[in-house]
Amino acid sequence: MKAIVFLATGFEEIEAVGIIDILRRGNIDVDIVSVTGEYIVKGVHNMDIVANTLFENGDFSTCDALILPGGGPGSLLLKQHAGVCQAVINACQNGKLIAAICASPRVFGHLNLLNGKKATCYPGIEPELLGATILPDPVVTDQNIITGRGPGLVFDFALAVLTYLNADAEQVADDLLL
Repeated sequence: MKAIVFLATGFEEIEAVGIIDILRRGNIDVDIVSVTGEYIVKGVHNMDIVANTLFENGDFSTCDALILPGGGPGSLLLKQHAGVCQAVINACQNGKLIAAICASPRVFGHLNLLNGKKATCYPGIEPELLGATILPDPVVTDQNIITGRGPGLVFDFALAVLTYLNADAEQVADDLLL
């Protein structure tokens, strides 16, 4: 299985690193993709993460999941990135997993992918989840869409992604003493 994690300037570091780490522990091949045109991407708390590839060099047709970490500034940049938006739409329409945590479910709302779906997000982002039934749950899975509430719930979110991808989420959780 292969997952793509998109990073834009201002991403939430704990979410990005937590997701990448947990998925790799579950034997998911994870590509870190920068949408900035640079390999080094600065997070919202001034931490730099090095991407594996740049968006313009990525092939998203062979992945099983597209994942958007949150962070207010980063999520807005992802929402404005035409290529990311098209990749998310294509993946969703092809039945692949799309997942977003914290402020990034706003991208799915912007793309009208949440109509008639259940979703969650960081408090205050709810009005941007157009057409969704908003739940206060830590993580919500509705068909091939997973949304997570925020940084403190990154383990729950990443384990839900692992479960969806048929990886051994229970073993990863046990290994992490969760």
